Amino acid sequence: MKEHGSGRKWKWAGAIAVSLVLVGALALTTLLSSAGTPIQDSRYPKVFDRDSVVYGRTYSEWSAAWEQWADSIPTSQHPLFDNGPISTGQSGPVWFLGGKFCANGNPNCGTSNVVRFGDVPAATALYVAIYNSEDSTLEDPGRQQINDLRSATQGGVDPATVSMEVDGAPIHDLKEDFRVQSPAFVFTIPQDNFFTALGEGNFSAGSYFPGVDDGIYVMLEPLSPGLHTIHFHATSGGFTLDITYHLHVKH
Repeated sequence: MKEHGSGRKWKWAGAIAVSLVLVGALALTTLLSSAGTPIQDSRYPKVFDRDSVVYGRTYSEWSAAWEQWADSIPTSQHPLFDNGPISTGQSGPVWFLGGKFCANGNPNCGTSNVVRFGDVPAATALYVAIYNSEDSTLEDPGRQQINDLRSATQGGVDPATVSMEVDGAPIHDLKEDFRVQSPAFVFTIPQDNFFTALGEGNFSAGSYFPGVDDGIYVMLEPLSPGLHTIHFHATSGGFTLDITYHLHVKH
């Protein structure tokens, strides 16, 4: 089991901001109609509601897609190991961002403080995994029932404490309002996969099923062109994560 925030095996999930270039009132109306409905609440800076269908997918479905993205990237190029730019593996109207993967045997696994810089294209939303836990029958062959996998991931997220700010504006009630479970999903790993780097085992490249995810996710609306800062923090047990992204949203 990979807990992206707490537990015996670690993956950390982070945040990113993105922007939207408006070509006129009609273009804006069309885009938001296809994307979903943002929360109209001062507590949430530019965030889509958890019950929204955003670009044709629910939050749950986007969390499965986040895992598929993270699983598919070779460790030698992986942005969550700081071995590649934040654009690695990204395409379409939604980008994914994570925090810091903790390699097996790393003596600094208990605390992860990361500052990253990157460019993000305009008119791109971002699905942010703040803190999440994944399990699959590949890693845990003793758990052959999806409900058993779900129980394992749920136990990883329950004790977490999280916070997030977008350009200094906090997003409140993250665990209450933005926690979701994914559907069971197929995932594909390369030969140079992070399962090995994280000490999960030595697995061959290929596609596997099922995997499941439980986590705290936020879908950010596209932000305005220019510079933005995203910060998030997570603690669980003796582990602390602190991630800051300084982003340039391109015109």
